[in-house]
Amino acid sequence: LTEVYSSSPALGRYFRSAQVTSFSNESSTVIYQLVFSVPPSTEGFMENNMNPDFIRNILRQNIYDED
Repeated sequence: LTEVYSSSPALGRYFRSAQVTSFSNESSTVIYQLVFSVPPSTEGFMENNMNPDFIRNILRQNIYDED
């Protein structure tokens, strides 16, 4: 995840770290905490760039690009 987000043209300059916060062997579930350092609020920045769907889509695109 660190490589994905730090190399992202959209989020790379804001990305600081990724850390595993929970892991389950039973269900193969991992919960990560992503840390971003964002500029002072500008119109639409948090709604667009820091939107959870947008952040997930960066990861999805990276997975599709690797195939």
